[in-house]
Amino acid sequence: MTGGIFLIGGDGLVELSEQAYESEDLLQSLLAEYPKLLAGEQMRPDEARRWVLVRREAGVPDREAGSGRWALDHLFLDQDAVPTLVEVKRSTDTRIRREVVGQMLDYAANGVVYWPIEQLISDFEATCSSSDLDPEQVIERLTGGEVSTDEFWARVKTNLQAGRIRMVFVADEIPSELQRIIEFLNGQLDPAEVFGVEVRQFAGSGLQALVPRLVGYTAEAQQRKAAHRPSRVWDADSFLESITANVGGGAAVVAQRVLAWSEEEQLRVQWGKGQTGSLSPKLDAASAVHHMFTIFGDGTVEIPFGAMKAPHDNEESRELLRTELNGAIGDVIDRANGYPRISVSDIGSALDSFLAVWSRFLARVRTATA
Repeated sequence: MTGGIFLIGGDGLVELSEQAYESEDLLQSLLAEYPKLLAGEQMRPDEARRWVLVRREAGVPDREAGSGRWALDHLFLDQDAVPTLVEVKRSTDTRIRREVVGQMLDYAANGVVYWPIEQLISDFEATCSSSDLDPEQVIERLTGGEVSTDEFWARVKTNLQAGRIRMVFVADEIPSELQRIIEFLNGQLDPAEVFGVEVRQFAGSGLQALVPRLVGYTAEAQQRKAAHRPSRVWDADSFLESITANVGGGAAVVAQRVLAWSEEEQLRVQWGKGQTGSLSPKLDAASAVHHMFTIFGDGTVEIPFGAMKAPHDNEESRELLRTELNGAIGDVIDRANGYPRISVSDIGSALDSFLAVWSRFLARVRTATA
Protein backbone atom coordinates (compact mmCIF):
# COMPACT_ATOMS: atom_id res chain seq x y z
CA MET A 1 0.00 0.00 0.00
CA THR A 2 1.12 3.56 -0.70
CA GLY A 3 0.25 6.85 0.95
CA GLY A 4 -3.08 8.51 0.47
CA ILE A 5 -4.48 11.15 -1.89
CA PHE A 6 -5.42 14.51 -0.43
CA LEU A 7 -8.21 16.62 -1.93
CA ILE A 8 -8.78 20.26 -1.04
CA GLY A 9 -12.42 21.32 -1.18
CA GLY A 10 -15.01 23.41 0.58
CA ASP A 11 -14.71 21.24 3.68
CA GLY A 12 -10.93 21.54 3.83
CA LEU A 13 -8.53 18.65 3.35
CA VAL A 14 -10.06 15.27 2.49
CA GLU A 15 -7.86 12.20 2.69
CA LEU A 16 -8.47 9.19 0.46
CA SER A 17 -6.62 6.11 1.64
CA GLU A 18 -5.62 3.19 -0.57
CA GLN A 19 -8.01 0.26 -0.44
CA ALA A 20 -7.96 -3.18 -1.96
CA TYR A 21 -10.60 -4.17 -4.50
CA GLU A 22 -13.37 -6.28 -3.07
CA SER A 23 -13.14 -8.64 -6.02
CA GLU A 24 -11.34 -9.14 -9.30
CA ASP A 25 -14.67 -8.77 -11.09
CA LEU A 26 -15.00 -5.23 -9.76
CA LEU A 27 -11.71 -4.20 -11.37
CA GLN A 28 -12.69 -5.97 -14.60
CA SER A 29 -16.01 -4.11 -14.66
CA LEU A 30 -14.28 -0.77 -14.15
CA LEU A 31 -11.94 -1.44 -17.08
CA ALA A 32 -14.83 -2.42 -19.34
CA GLU A 33 -16.70 0.77 -18.50
CA TYR A 34 -13.68 3.08 -18.40
CA PRO A 35 -10.97 1.93 -20.85
CA LYS A 36 -8.98 5.09 -20.10
CA LEU A 37 -7.83 3.27 -16.96
CA LEU A 38 -5.46 1.36 -19.26
CA ALA A 39 -3.15 4.41 -19.18
CA GLY A 40 -3.16 5.00 -22.93
CA GLU A 41 -1.56 8.43 -22.58
CA GLN A 42 1.38 6.84 -20.76
CA MET A 43 1.85 4.19 -23.45
CA ARG A 44 2.04 6.74 -26.25
CA PRO A 45 2.53 10.31 -24.95
CA ASP A 46 2.72 11.59 -28.54
CA GLU A 47 -0.66 10.05 -29.44
CA ALA A 48 -2.57 8.65 -26.48
CA ARG A 49 -4.15 5.27 -27.07
CA ARG A 50 -7.95 5.13 -27.03
CA TRP A 51 -9.99 1.94 -26.93
CA VAL A 52 -13.33 0.35 -27.57
CA LEU A 53 -14.31 -2.90 -25.91
CA VAL A 54 -14.89 -5.85 -28.22
CA ARG A 55 -15.92 -8.22 -25.46
CA ARG A 56 -15.36 -9.31 -21.90
CA GLU A 57 -14.54 -12.99 -21.52
CA ALA A 58 -13.61 -13.18 -25.20
CA GLY A 59 -13.32 -16.75 -26.42
CA VAL A 60 -9.93 -17.71 -27.89
CA PRO A 61 -9.91 -20.79 -30.16
CA ASP A 62 -6.92 -23.11 -30.52
CA ARG A 63 -7.67 -24.39 -34.02
CA GLU A 64 -9.31 -23.34 -37.26
CA ALA A 65 -13.09 -22.88 -36.84
CA GLY A 66 -12.76 -24.06 -33.26
CA SER A 67 -14.80 -22.84 -30.35
CA GLY A 68 -13.19 -20.74 -27.63
CA ARG A 69 -10.84 -22.96 -25.63
CA TRP A 70 -9.86 -20.08 -23.33
CA ALA A 71 -11.59 -16.91 -22.13
CA LEU A 72 -9.58 -13.69 -22.25
CA ASP A 73 -10.68 -11.16 -19.61
CA HIS A 74 -11.02 -8.28 -22.10
CA LEU A 75 -10.38 -7.69 -25.77
CA PHE A 76 -10.11 -4.04 -26.81
CA LEU A 77 -9.20 -2.30 -30.08
CA ASP A 78 -7.36 1.01 -30.26
CA GLN A 79 -7.79 3.78 -32.86
CA ASP A 80 -5.18 2.12 -35.09
CA ALA A 81 -7.14 -1.17 -35.01
CA VAL A 82 -4.50 -2.85 -32.84
CA PRO A 83 -6.01 -5.72 -30.79
CA THR A 84 -5.33 -5.19 -27.10
CA LEU A 85 -5.51 -8.29 -24.90
CA VAL A 86 -6.07 -7.61 -21.21
CA GLU A 87 -5.74 -10.00 -18.29
CA VAL A 88 -6.74 -8.83 -14.80
CA LYS A 89 -5.52 -10.21 -11.49
CA ARG A 90 -5.46 -8.87 -7.95
CA SER A 91 -2.05 -8.78 -6.29
CA THR A 92 -3.30 -11.27 -3.71
CA ASP A 93 -3.74 -13.89 -6.45
CA THR A 94 -0.54 -15.95 -6.57
CA ARG A 95 -1.13 -16.71 -10.27
CA ILE A 96 -0.14 -13.13 -11.11
CA ARG A 97 3.54 -13.97 -10.77
CA ARG A 98 4.00 -16.63 -13.44
CA GLU A 99 0.85 -18.46 -14.47
CA VAL A 100 -0.79 -15.32 -15.90
CA VAL A 101 2.14 -14.87 -18.31
CA GLY A 102 1.66 -18.35 -19.75
CA GLN A 103 -2.07 -17.70 -20.09
CA MET A 104 -1.52 -14.46 -21.96
CA LEU A 105 1.00 -15.99 -24.35
CA ASP A 106 -1.44 -18.83 -25.09
CA TYR A 107 -4.17 -16.32 -25.88
CA ALA A 108 -1.91 -14.19 -28.06
CA ALA A 109 -0.27 -17.04 -29.98
CA ASN A 110 -3.60 -18.63 -30.85
CA GLY A 111 -5.65 -15.48 -31.24
CA VAL A 112 -3.47 -14.04 -34.01
CA VAL A 113 -3.90 -17.26 -35.97
CA TYR A 114 -7.40 -18.49 -35.21
CA TRP A 115 -9.56 -15.46 -34.35
CA PRO A 116 -12.03 -15.12 -37.24
CA ILE A 117 -12.62 -11.43 -37.95
CA GLU A 118 -16.33 -12.17 -38.40
CA GLN A 119 -16.52 -13.37 -34.79
CA LEU A 120 -14.78 -10.26 -33.50
CA ILE A 121 -17.21 -8.06 -35.42
CA SER A 122 -20.16 -10.04 -34.03
CA ASP A 123 -18.81 -9.77 -30.48
CA PHE A 124 -18.26 -6.03 -30.85
CA GLU A 125 -21.76 -5.46 -32.22
CA ALA A 126 -23.25 -7.48 -29.35
CA THR A 127 -21.28 -5.42 -26.82
CA CYS A 128 -22.51 -2.19 -28.41
CA SER A 129 -26.08 -3.47 -28.50
CA SER A 130 -26.01 -4.25 -24.78
CA SER A 131 -25.25 -0.56 -24.15
CA ASP A 132 -27.65 0.80 -26.81
CA LEU A 133 -24.75 2.07 -28.92
CA ASP A 134 -24.44 2.19 -32.70
CA PRO A 135 -21.33 0.15 -33.68
CA GLU A 136 -20.48 2.35 -36.66
CA GLN A 137 -20.75 5.51 -34.59
CA VAL A 138 -18.51 3.98 -31.91
CA ILE A 139 -15.83 3.21 -34.54
CA GLU A 140 -16.24 6.67 -36.05
CA ARG A 141 -15.67 8.36 -32.69
CA LEU A 142 -12.67 6.12 -32.00
CA THR A 143 -10.95 6.90 -35.31
CA GLY A 144 -12.17 10.46 -35.72
CA GLY A 145 -13.93 9.42 -38.91
CA GLU A 146 -10.58 8.84 -40.60
CA VAL A 147 -11.49 5.41 -41.96
CA SER A 148 -14.70 3.59 -42.75
CA THR A 149 -15.94 0.76 -40.58
CA ASP A 150 -15.05 -1.77 -43.27
CA GLU A 151 -11.53 -0.39 -43.58
CA PHE A 152 -11.12 -0.39 -39.79
CA TRP A 153 -11.98 -4.10 -39.55
CA ALA A 154 -9.70 -4.84 -42.51
CA ARG A 155 -6.91 -3.21 -40.48
CA VAL A 156 -7.78 -5.34 -37.46
CA LYS A 157 -7.37 -8.44 -39.61
CA THR A 158 -4.08 -7.17 -41.03
CA ASN A 159 -2.73 -6.39 -37.57
CA LEU A 160 -3.62 -9.85 -36.32
CA GLN A 161 -1.93 -11.50 -39.29
CA ALA A 162 1.18 -9.38 -38.71
CA GLY A 163 1.25 -10.13 -34.97
CA ARG A 164 0.77 -6.44 -34.26
CA ILE A 165 -1.00 -6.79 -30.93
CA ARG A 166 -0.75 -5.43 -27.42
CA MET A 167 -0.75 -7.55 -24.26
CA VAL A 168 -1.65 -5.78 -21.01
CA PHE A 169 -1.45 -7.20 -17.49
CA VAL A 170 -3.65 -5.21 -15.07
CA ALA A 171 -3.61 -5.43 -11.28
CA ASP A 172 -3.88 -3.23 -8.24
CA GLU A 173 -0.16 -3.87 -7.82
CA ILE A 174 2.26 -5.46 -10.29
CA PRO A 175 4.80 -7.65 -8.45
CA SER A 176 8.47 -7.17 -9.27
CA GLU A 177 8.71 -10.68 -10.78
CA LEU A 178 6.02 -9.86 -13.34
CA GLN A 179 7.54 -6.46 -14.07
CA ARG A 180 10.85 -8.08 -14.97
CA ILE A 181 9.08 -10.52 -17.32
CA ILE A 182 7.24 -7.64 -19.00
CA GLU A 183 10.51 -5.76 -19.50
CA PHE A 184 12.17 -8.90 -20.94
CA LEU A 185 9.30 -9.62 -23.36
CA ASN A 186 9.29 -6.04 -24.58
CA GLY A 187 12.97 -6.36 -25.36
CA GLN A 188 12.35 -9.48 -27.46
CA LEU A 189 8.98 -8.97 -29.15
CA ASP A 190 8.35 -6.77 -32.18
CA PRO A 191 5.85 -5.58 -33.38
CA ALA A 192 3.90 -6.92 -30.37
CA GLU A 193 3.89 -4.81 -27.22
CA VAL A 194 3.63 -5.87 -23.58
CA PHE A 195 2.54 -3.61 -20.72
CA GLY A 196 1.76 -3.79 -17.05
CA VAL A 197 -0.78 -1.35 -15.63
CA GLU A 198 -1.37 -0.83 -11.93
CA VAL A 199 -4.78 0.64 -11.12
CA ARG A 200 -4.74 1.61 -7.45
CA GLN A 201 -7.96 2.44 -5.65
CA PHE A 202 -8.29 5.23 -3.07
CA ALA A 203 -11.47 5.97 -1.12
CA GLY A 204 -12.76 8.07 1.75
CA SER A 205 -15.58 10.44 2.70
CA GLY A 206 -17.84 8.93 0.05
CA LEU A 207 -15.28 9.58 -2.72
CA GLN A 208 -13.33 7.17 -4.89
CA ALA A 209 -10.19 7.75 -6.95
CA LEU A 210 -8.53 5.35 -9.40
CA VAL A 211 -4.90 5.96 -10.31
CA PRO A 212 -3.44 4.04 -13.28
CA ARG A 213 0.34 3.72 -13.70
CA LEU A 214 2.28 2.10 -16.50
CA VAL A 215 4.81 -0.53 -15.41
CA GLY A 216 7.60 -2.39 -17.21
CA TYR A 217 7.87 -0.37 -20.42
CA THR A 218 11.51 0.68 -20.50
CA ALA A 219 12.79 3.72 -22.36
CA GLU A 220 14.94 1.45 -24.54
CA ALA A 221 11.96 -0.66 -25.64
CA GLN A 222 9.89 2.46 -26.24
CA GLN A 223 12.53 4.00 -28.51
CA ARG A 224 13.11 0.79 -30.43
CA LYS A 225 9.43 0.18 -31.12
CA ALA A 226 8.82 3.83 -32.01
CA ALA A 227 11.49 3.55 -34.70
CA HIS A 228 9.44 0.81 -36.42
CA ARG A 229 6.08 2.52 -35.99
CA PRO A 230 4.51 3.98 -39.16
CA SER A 231 4.25 7.71 -38.58
CA ARG A 232 3.82 9.24 -42.01
CA VAL A 233 1.83 12.45 -42.08
CA TRP A 234 0.25 13.16 -45.45
CA ASP A 235 -0.50 16.52 -47.02
CA ALA A 236 -1.52 17.75 -50.47
CA ASP A 237 1.96 17.59 -52.00
CA SER A 238 2.86 14.14 -50.67
CA PHE A 239 -0.56 12.69 -51.53
CA LEU A 240 -0.45 14.02 -55.10
CA GLU A 241 3.03 12.57 -55.47
CA SER A 242 1.84 9.20 -54.13
CA ILE A 243 -1.26 8.90 -56.29
CA THR A 244 0.74 9.95 -59.37
CA ALA A 245 3.31 7.25 -58.70
CA ASN A 246 0.68 4.58 -57.98
CA VAL A 247 -1.98 5.39 -60.57
CA GLY A 248 -0.80 8.12 -62.93
CA GLY A 249 -1.12 11.79 -63.70
CA GLY A 250 -4.82 11.56 -64.50
CA ALA A 251 -5.62 10.52 -60.94
CA ALA A 252 -3.57 13.44 -59.62
CA VAL A 253 -5.60 15.83 -61.78
CA VAL A 254 -8.79 14.43 -60.22
CA ALA A 255 -7.37 14.90 -56.72
CA GLN A 256 -6.30 18.48 -57.48
CA ARG A 257 -9.78 19.35 -58.76
CA VAL A 258 -11.34 17.78 -55.65
CA LEU A 259 -9.08 19.91 -53.47
CA ALA A 260 -10.11 23.06 -55.33
CA TRP A 261 -13.79 22.10 -55.05
CA SER A 262 -13.38 21.43 -51.32
CA GLU A 263 -12.01 24.94 -50.88
CA GLU A 264 -14.90 26.40 -52.89
CA GLU A 265 -17.39 24.55 -50.69
CA GLN A 266 -15.50 25.54 -47.51
CA LEU A 267 -14.86 21.94 -46.52
CA ARG A 268 -12.18 20.47 -44.29
CA VAL A 269 -9.83 18.00 -45.98
CA GLN A 270 -8.65 15.13 -43.82
CA TRP A 271 -5.52 13.24 -44.81
CA GLY A 272 -5.16 9.57 -43.94
CA LYS A 273 -2.25 7.85 -42.21
CA GLY A 274 -1.98 4.70 -44.29
CA GLN A 275 0.87 3.61 -46.54
CA THR A 276 -0.54 5.38 -49.62
CA GLY A 277 -2.51 8.17 -47.94
CA SER A 278 -6.08 9.28 -48.51
CA LEU A 279 -8.04 12.46 -49.16
CA SER A 280 -11.45 12.98 -47.51
CA PRO A 281 -13.53 16.16 -47.87
CA LYS A 282 -15.71 16.71 -44.77
CA LEU A 283 -18.33 19.22 -43.70
CA ASP A 284 -18.13 20.12 -40.02
CA ALA A 285 -21.73 20.96 -39.13
CA ALA A 286 -22.94 21.93 -35.68
CA SER A 287 -24.39 18.52 -34.85
CA ALA A 288 -22.25 16.11 -36.88
CA VAL A 289 -19.37 15.64 -39.31
CA HIS A 290 -20.63 14.78 -42.79
CA HIS A 291 -18.49 12.55 -45.01
CA MET A 292 -18.79 12.57 -48.78
CA PHE A 293 -16.14 10.33 -50.29
CA THR A 294 -12.53 9.29 -49.80
CA ILE A 295 -9.89 9.05 -52.51
CA PHE A 296 -7.12 6.63 -51.58
CA GLY A 297 -3.57 6.80 -52.89
CA ASP A 298 -4.02 3.50 -54.70
CA GLY A 299 -6.71 5.01 -56.91
CA THR A 300 -9.82 3.66 -55.20
CA VAL A 301 -12.71 5.89 -54.18
CA GLU A 302 -14.96 4.99 -51.25
CA ILE A 303 -18.54 6.20 -50.74
CA PRO A 304 -19.40 6.07 -47.01
CA PHE A 305 -23.13 5.35 -47.17
CA GLY A 306 -22.82 3.49 -43.87
CA ALA A 307 -21.67 6.60 -42.00
CA MET A 308 -24.05 9.19 -43.42
CA LYS A 309 -25.94 11.49 -41.07
CA ALA A 310 -29.31 13.22 -41.38
CA PRO A 311 -30.85 14.01 -43.77
CA HIS A 312 -29.13 11.12 -45.59
CA ASP A 313 -29.32 8.57 -42.76
CA ASN A 314 -32.17 6.54 -44.22
CA GLU A 315 -32.38 3.98 -47.00
CA GLU A 316 -34.53 6.10 -49.30
CA SER A 317 -32.19 9.13 -49.21
CA ARG A 318 -29.10 7.01 -49.73
CA GLU A 319 -30.68 5.20 -52.66
CA LEU A 320 -31.60 8.52 -54.27
CA LEU A 321 -28.00 9.68 -53.80
CA ARG A 322 -26.69 6.48 -55.38
CA THR A 323 -29.02 7.04 -58.34
CA GLU A 324 -27.74 10.61 -58.74
CA LEU A 325 -24.12 9.49 -58.62
CA ASN A 326 -24.65 6.66 -61.08
CA GLY A 327 -26.44 9.08 -63.38
CA ALA A 328 -23.36 11.28 -63.32
CA ILE A 329 -20.60 8.69 -63.73
CA GLY A 330 -22.30 5.53 -65.02
CA ASP A 331 -23.81 2.56 -63.27
CA VAL A 332 -20.74 1.66 -61.17
CA ILE A 333 -21.97 1.99 -57.57
CA ASP A 334 -23.70 -1.30 -56.79
CA ARG A 335 -25.32 -0.54 -53.42
CA ALA A 336 -26.47 2.29 -51.15
CA ASN A 337 -25.28 0.75 -47.88
CA GLY A 338 -21.93 0.01 -46.31
CA TYR A 339 -18.85 1.45 -47.99
CA PRO A 340 -18.79 0.56 -51.71
CA ARG A 341 -15.62 1.35 -53.65
CA ILE A 342 -15.10 2.42 -57.23
CA SER A 343 -12.04 3.50 -59.19
CA VAL A 344 -10.80 7.05 -59.62
CA SER A 345 -10.96 6.35 -63.36
CA ASP A 346 -14.75 5.93 -63.00
CA ILE A 347 -15.10 9.59 -62.07
CA GLY A 348 -12.24 11.12 -64.07
CA SER A 349 -14.18 11.72 -67.28
CA ALA A 350 -17.29 12.96 -65.46
CA LEU A 351 -15.69 14.76 -62.54
CA ASP A 352 -17.72 17.96 -62.83
CA SER A 353 -20.99 16.00 -62.79
CA PHE A 354 -19.73 13.89 -59.87
CA LEU A 355 -18.88 16.96 -57.82
CA ALA A 356 -22.16 18.66 -58.76
CA VAL A 357 -24.01 15.77 -57.10
CA TRP A 358 -22.02 16.31 -53.93
CA SER A 359 -22.65 20.05 -54.04
CA ARG A 360 -26.38 19.30 -54.03
CA PHE A 361 -25.76 16.85 -51.17
CA LEU A 362 -24.10 19.66 -49.20
CA ALA A 363 -26.93 22.06 -49.96
CA ARG A 364 -29.43 19.59 -48.50
CA VAL A 365 -27.30 19.12 -45.38
CA ARG A 366 -26.90 22.85 -44.87
CA THR A 367 -30.61 23.46 -45.31
CA ALA A 368 -31.48 20.69 -42.86
CA THR A 369 -29.04 21.96 -40.23
CA ALA A 370 -29.68 25.68 -40.66
